[in-house]
Amino acid sequence: QVQLQESGPGLVKPSQTLSLTCTVSGGSITTSYYAWSWIRQPPGKGLEWMGVIAYDGSTYYSPSLKSRTSISRDTTTNMVYLQMDSLKPEDTAVYYCAARLLGREYDYWGQGTQVTVSS
Repeated sequence: QVQLQESGPGLVKPSQTLSLTCTVSGGSITTSYYAWSWIRQPPGKGLEWMGVIAYDGSTYYSPSLKSRTSISRDTTTNMVYLQMDSLKPEDTAVYYCAARLLGREYDYWGQGTQVTVSS
């Protein structure tokens, strides 16, 4: 059973950079045709897809976040990373790591990690 666990700072100041880690267990992030996404949910709002890194290392981003977002991975430690620059208070959200087989709905979700952007 694949399990995902997000980790990172709970509080970040405006204009700073956010770095989150998704630790994957029970499966490899290089498993063919799997994609590993970052999704967030601001308070009182719906889920927002931020971007994805696929099994082959290719990445795709939400157009609205592309200029500030980077997703990478470490295949030796089986971790997926999110970096987001120039944080704003409106980036306050619960950030999730999720995985799916390409073409299907998300099969696996982490529990989410709260990130608050405030001075």
